[in-house]
Amino acid sequence: MRYRLGLFIVAALLLVNGFFAPNDVRADDNPCPKADTAGCTFGLPSFQYEMLLTEMIADPAPRVTPISVDTSELGVNNAYRIVGGTAPYYDAPNGKQLGAVDPGFYPVNVLARQGDWVQIFRNGWLPASDLTTAAASTFAGVMLDGAPSITMAWVLVPTRPSSFPGADPDPATPMLERYQRVNLYASITLGDWDWYLVGPGQWIEQRRVARVLPVNQPEGVKGHWIAVDLYDQVLTAYDGDKMIYTTLVSTGIAKPGMGTNHGLFRIWGRFRASDMSGDMGGPDAYNLPQVPYVMFFDGAISLHGTYWHDGFGYRHSHGCVNLSIADAHWIYDWTSGFYADTWVYVTSSREYVKYMPPPA
Repeated sequence: MRYRLGLFIVAALLLVNGFFAPNDVRADDNPCPKADTAGCTFGLPSFQYEMLLTEMIADPAPRVTPISVDTSELGVNNAYRIVGGTAPYYDAPNGKQLGAVDPGFYPVNVLARQGDWVQIFRNGWLPASDLTTAAASTFAGVMLDGAPSITMAWVLVPTRPSSFPGADPDPATPMLERYQRVNLYASITLGDWDWYLVGPGQWIEQRRVARVLPVNQPEGVKGHWIAVDLYDQVLTAYDGDKMIYTTLVSTGIAKPGMGTNHGLFRIWGRFRASDMSGDMGGPDAYNLPQVPYVMFFDGAISLHGTYWHDGFGYRHSHGCVNLSIADAHWIYDWTSGFYADTWVYVTSSREYVKYMPPPA
């Protein structure tokens, strides 16, 4: 993988397929801390940047094949989320307040309506103005033909790149949009985080991207298996040691009993659709009918399609691995016929933390 490029004397550089061997570099070792330093271009030694520029021109974006999205599958179910801050709920319309629901995170269903009030769970009523529709996402993953020659990533939040690592965004640089795919051509470690060169004169900080990183095939696992990276929130499907599909997911949140467990699991059950509910009457309640393409692998924890949020790339679930409907459909078909031999390997490329909130 050619996204970590050392910054040291020319005599120590090793060529691999015409490019420098990958190395991690800390900011203290970087002879080009700024773009305008003599002999430097966009935060890298000019000779090194010129070599990378050839690569950036030849491969301006990841060479992958997006899958098609069947839009007829979207919008089949209706779910809602809370807007406008924490919403109090009552035992009846204009009744006694019993508690409150946090904004925007958990999906809710409307069980009944009475005038301008809606019931979202037993003894749980709130004004209809506190809800908005949670539309299904059109996001979908991509097909791979093995590991990409250049590490790819998805942009998680709209970001204007910087002209060198650690710099303020460059107002002259076009915005990178959420879910845009980028190549990571070089990396410099600055403090606790890496900065990635994603295009000519374009650097972006690690927490704003989700990387697709190869995972070693677990011992004893053959054929089809699935890797879930809890840090980057990326799922990758493998056939043996070959990467064939990758996408963004949403795994369990940082609350007791709601995380997604590390480990190696075997898919034990598959359902074209299944109702899901939990914590009824509590602040984390959810009641989701006909969740599509459900594949259980860790007790009641499953891979499944998600029609109630578009927060992929961030933790967003009660422990399950949320996929877009298009992605869940692909995985469901791919495991059809021999699902009992399909393993799910849950791991983490870094400490399981994301410091930026999911987009609205």
